Amino acid sequence: MATSLSCSADFVLGMDLGTTSVKVVLLEAQSNTVTDSRSFPTNSDISCTTDTRVGNSYLITAMAVKRHRLYREMNLKKYCEKTHGTFNVLSETNVLFIVVIGQRAGSCTNNCSSGQMHGRFTQRRAEKSQVHWSCEWLSKDEIIRFIPKDVSQLITWQDGRCSADFLSSLPKPDSHLSVATGFGCATIFWYMKHRPEFLSGFSDAGTIQDYVVSMLGGLDRCVMTGQNAASWGYFNTTTNQWNTQILKDAGFPVHLLPVVVESGAVAGYTSSEWYGIPAHTPVGAALGDFQCSVYSCMTDKGDAVLNMSTSAQLTFGMPAEFSPPSSPDALSPVAYFPYLHGSYLAVAASLNGGNVMATFVRMLDSWIKEFGLEVNESRIYSQLIQSALAQPNTDLTVTSTLLGERHDPTTSGSVSQISPSNLSLGHVTRAVCRGIIENMATMMPPHSLQAAGVRCIIGSGSALSCNPVLQQEVERVFPFPVVYGKDVDSAVGVAMVFKDQLMTFVSETPDLL
Repeated sequence: MATSLSCSADFVLGMDLGTTSVKVVLLEAQSNTVTDSRSFPTNSDISCTTDTRVGNSYLITAMAVKRHRLYREMNLKKYCEKTHGTFNVLSETNVLFIVVIGQRAGSCTNNCSSGQMHGRFTQRRAEKSQVHWSCEWLSKDEIIRFIPKDVSQLITWQDGRCSADFLSSLPKPDSHLSVATGFGCATIFWYMKHRPEFLSGFSDAGTIQDYVVSMLGGLDRCVMTGQNAASWGYFNTTTNQWNTQILKDAGFPVHLLPVVVESGAVAGYTSSEWYGIPAHTPVGAALGDFQCSVYSCMTDKGDAVLNMSTSAQLTFGMPAEFSPPSSPDALSPVAYFPYLHGSYLAVAASLNGGNVMATFVRMLDSWIKEFGLEVNESRIYSQLIQSALAQPNTDLTVTSTLLGERHDPTTSGSVSQISPSNLSLGHVTRAVCRGIIENMATMMPPHSLQAAGVRCIIGSGSALSCNPVLQQEVERVFPFPVVYGKDVDSAVGVAMVFKDQLMTFVSETPDLL
């Protein structure tokens, strides 16, 4: 299908289907600028739930049982209803491509999405005469919308039902990435053991972004890119294939596994008009949210990206010839995520970032209240920063791993080298911020960045952009120029990926236009 780039107002629609919010952006292809964006909260959580069979369907009921507090599920129908509020951004625009990411489109007519990479849902078997992918297309107020039908609840990446003992009982995957709770395959294994009857009526499984892509594209099967499959478990990124034999030998229902397609591929074409987007608009296969976040701000092979919001991630691109190890190293702080065109990202993902400072603020707030006083938390935070800026150095040492780390879950925070002269607010705040950054440097040392050819660090994320003390510590610990202000945005990133794919296609095949 040829796509014209002659129009001055052609766009790529990027969608980020997150856990707490849904965001859509319009990226103008020629200028590579975002012309509009919308974000709405999902408000679709199901609190402490289980599902009970009633006839041929499942009824979701609340249960005050302690073990169900580990469950993290969302109502898929309600989730999709929430997404409709974001699409008034599309009025009178020429969308060339739709792209999606999830917990996880200028001169082109496509839809793309990203979103939660680990979360999963299952789709009930449908008769051939029914609409593809168990959804209904309804027209309301002259707008055509899709309504989920015969699907399970969405089990998110935050789900904690798979204990360490349960995970250790699963077969060893043929993959360089470990399997964790919240991963799709792990969750299906859990249902096999605890609720096998639940799986009997389903024909497909996938992430929320895969479901949306399949509905928009009118697909017969769920399709998934290697970026998302790697975060489902039991997927070999080198061969780009599921561990089918290992899963079959364990009795796993392999018919539920999505069809794997290349990252950046077109999954299908819209089967009908949708919010003014015409039928036959290309829909990109959904990508991973982390990869798209990196793509939105990493502009050079010599860039590393340090993103610090609630948690923190430091990443850089591996050489094209890199191949990951054949098995996971549970003790390594660095993981290798599939990126684009067969390449990988080296990622040090810390559980300790802006949440450490937030904990420090809440601790001080609780102490102040014990004296019967009230101070706004924003004022506490502001004073901490001001005091630390006036104290450029400290011999106080704070190990800021309050939440442990994935590669070392038993580690904890500590304070040492305490003396009467370093107990001021400035000393303590400076030491806390230094501890956060030094922990990142322990996970991914500066010499490893230098060996990889990193020449610049892109600093992003709300915790880093709002804290000049953290910025000073980044510049002290890492011997590279640091550039701030390039906020990561996975919805923008996924639109950029497919826009660049389209531009490359146009430049290489001008005679087809």
